[in-house]
Amino acid sequence: MTRFLASIGAPEEIETALSGGADIIDLKDPASGALGALSLDAIGQMLASIAGRRPVSAVTGDLPMDPDLLRSRVAATAATGVDFVKVGLFPDAAMHECIRALAGSARNTRLVGVLFADRSPDFALLAALAAAGFTGAMLDTAGKSGGRLTTHLGVDRLARFVASCREHRLLCGLAGGLEAPDVPRLLALQPDVLGFRGALCGRNGRSGRLDPQAFALIRALIPSDTPVAAAPSSSPPATTVIDRIFVRDLVVTMEIGAYSHERGRHQRVSFEVAADVRRTLSDGDDMRRVFSYDVLTDAVHAVVAEGPILLVETLAERVASRLLAHDAIIRVRIKVEKLDLGPGGVGVEIMRERPPAGAGRQ
Repeated sequence: MTRFLASIGAPEEIETALSGGADIIDLKDPASGALGALSLDAIGQMLASIAGRRPVSAVTGDLPMDPDLLRSRVAATAATGVDFVKVGLFPDAAMHECIRALAGSARNTRLVGVLFADRSPDFALLAALAAAGFTGAMLDTAGKSGGRLTTHLGVDRLARFVASCREHRLLCGLAGGLEAPDVPRLLALQPDVLGFRGALCGRNGRSGRLDPQAFALIRALIPSDTPVAAAPSSSPPATTVIDRIFVRDLVVTMEIGAYSHERGRHQRVSFEVAADVRRTLSDGDDMRRVFSYDVLTDAVHAVVAEGPILLVETLAERVASRLLAHDAIIRVRIKVEKLDLGPGGVGVEIMRERPPAGAGRQ
């Protein structure tokens, strides 16, 4: 299950984060950069207020890649008693030396190495983190005005990051300017943690205070095993309806085809994808009640990124299989059309639906 990490920067935000159902509370100074650190005294005071009610992480700061400095700051942060210490790993010739220097700290401290999506992250570093004994790795963004995580890395690369973390037995986290519409897209990748700050502050901005309504929206989008107090409601029972969401005229270039002249070259392929989804009917303008169409485009891009495919039928089946893995989707229609093979488009259209519950059981 994916856990919800909420970054907070002041004691006054603690109860909002706890009552709002954060799974992990992350202590940082949002006004001081991607990994702006709070003072050690502030961390200690906030830990005392949290009093073990949630796991707590803290960042070491936006520090230069100096092995001795990082080792010292990690030790000081760990001594406060936090559960996880997050260390920023910025591109630098000394990065591998820094990771090796923290191996001793990792024996007694749960370290999370943070890579940055907007700084050309090298996923090969995950092997080095695992070898040094790090507990996990996280993707974030260094610049908070240059776009979200999903702006810098496509879903195919994010999926590779998650898979590589799994391969190296590292906990995996995704963060970086994430907004509510990003949640269903990223949940499909099954990271261990999704981290938020700006989206929890609503119109207050990431350096402002937490907004309980914005916080509740993110919590509602991430399935939870943390109890959250619900307000009494006199509303009538919810009504479930079936909607059809779709993407049309999505054109990608890829290597596909069984003919020899198609191998080793890219051609344009057009997709139309429609999915029948269950949703709860609501009068409110609330994205918690809808299914994101981004999930449809992500499924296409993820399959295309897997590599050359011989048959359009195989391509369509793989997209359909990915989409039907979502519980809300009951039926899909996939149309795949090769645009460059001849004077007209050629392709296939398939319809697939979720088997009835219990189908195939003896």
